[in-house]
Amino acid sequence: MLISYLYPTIHSKKIKNSPKIKKFMKRKIPFILAAILAISVVFVSCKKTSTSSTDNTDLTTHADDQNTVSQNMDDVANDANGAIDGSAAFQGKPGDVDNLVLPCNATAVLDSANGLRTITITYNGLNCQLNRIRVGVVVLSMPLTQHWRDAGATLTINVQNLKITRVSDGKYIIINGITTVTNVSGGRLRDLSALGTIVHTINSAGITITFEDGTQRSWQIAKKRTFTYSNGVVITTIGTHTDGSTTGISEWGTNRFGNAFSTAITQPMVIREDCSWRLVSGQVTHTKLVATIVVTFGLDSAGNPVTCPSGTFYFKVVWTGTNGTVRTFILPY
Repeated sequence: MLISYLYPTIHSKKIKNSPKIKKFMKRKIPFILAAILAISVVFVSCKKTSTSSTDNTDLTTHADDQNTVSQNMDDVANDANGAIDGSAAFQGKPGDVDNLVLPCNATAVLDSANGLRTITITYNGLNCQLNRIRVGVVVLSMPLTQHWRDAGATLTINVQNLKITRVSDGKYIIINGITTVTNVSGGRLRDLSALGTIVHTINSAGITITFEDGTQRSWQIAKKRTFTYSNGVVITTIGTHTDGSTTGISEWGTNRFGNAFSTAITQPMVIREDCSWRLVSGQVTHTKLVATIVVTFGLDSAGNPVTCPSGTFYFKVVWTGTNGTVRTFILPY
């Protein structure tokens, strides 16, 4: 079933022992964790102009924060898709048998009240990769008059005190807030090979992140994800927010140090199933900084575009300061 390949954190009695799923789960890090970390590590504080040890510590912490928040919000969206795709009620087929695909160490309750159909996912333990402990609640809701497979259907994801603790060092974040996912094109992801194209948008006017030091900050999201099928699933992501003359912004907000950041996808970010679900191309530009930073993905060690390699992909960072100084780095991801 296609949904099983799209969401590597899923867990159900029918698929948890599948060799293909186990193999696929091991491949998740390269295309989600590494890609997000690659984007994150080049953020520069708009209030910093030196390279002191304090600056370096702040940058390291911010990169870690950005990676953690982005990865876990992606996981929540993936969990939501897995659950509603298997819900007969959400698909408008109440006579069918539910086959919700749930994440590890989570339970779900379906209900309908006050004109809404809901799935409440309660997390209470390790994720499927055994690297994070999640405790909290996510409520998925949609009007009773809508069916998720229909074009324009909108799902609300309400994250409630979801505490995510990293097993390696005990550091944690707590997420609260609402995002909305719109099935622009209609259709179910399990039917992607037949449909050809499915388009989702993800938006949030502000999710609140509480860091382990007690700092609270607001982050905003505006993305469009296009799912196509070409020798496997292809996921293409762009940003949809505009700020002044800057378009294609996917994430923006304030980090724990009180510094604003803005991230625009200037070339679509593309992930391919036939390349082991890896990020194969894309470019991100960071503004509202002391420098303009452009990060390009899908390169070889010399910085040239490359098709799916048997080994390592590289990304190139071009840092242009206000005085015209240019610095270039090529690193693996």
